[in-house]
Amino acid sequence: MTDQHLHATHPGLVKRLKRADGHLRHVIEMIVDGRPCAEIAIQMQAVERAITAAKRTLIHDHIDNCLGDGGEDDLSELRALAKLL
Repeated sequence: MTDQHLHATHPGLVKRLKRADGHLRHVIEMIVDGRPCAEIAIQMQAVERAITAAKRTLIHDHIDNCLGDGGEDDLSELRALAKLL
């Protein structure tokens, strides 16, 4: 079992992701209700942006707080993380 790995930004990320989850549920309802595709696409874009912003915050926080001395392992991890941004 692993130890908990928490940062100061994590509670805010959880809040953002819960909000995005609620928004996504609304998008699903819009599809089921037969709302216009353009309206659905706009709302889907909003969900996508919220998740992307949360991911970016998580990655930046990880870079700031979890990468060590800049050794080769850290550089490899940083390269992998950069692909996710």
